[in-house]
Amino acid sequence: MPIKSSKRQYGPKAATKVKRAMHEMKEGKLKSGKSGKPVKSRKQAIAIGLSEARKGGGKVPARRGKS
Repeated sequence: MPIKSSKRQYGPKAATKVKRAMHEMKEGKLKSGKSGKPVKSRKQAIAIGLSEARKGGGKVPARRGKS
């Protein structure tokens, strides 16, 4: 049985971006894409934070495919 390595999947930049997105979502200031509607979902706020971290060159795994 292969041994799993315990490397961090997400870097510190990803953590700060997600944290900021969560705070904005809780304050009602986080807006989604083109529509500009306020984000209400916790999952969507995390996705926005990770997307921003990717654009900023942070260590974030590639996006999962749609199921």
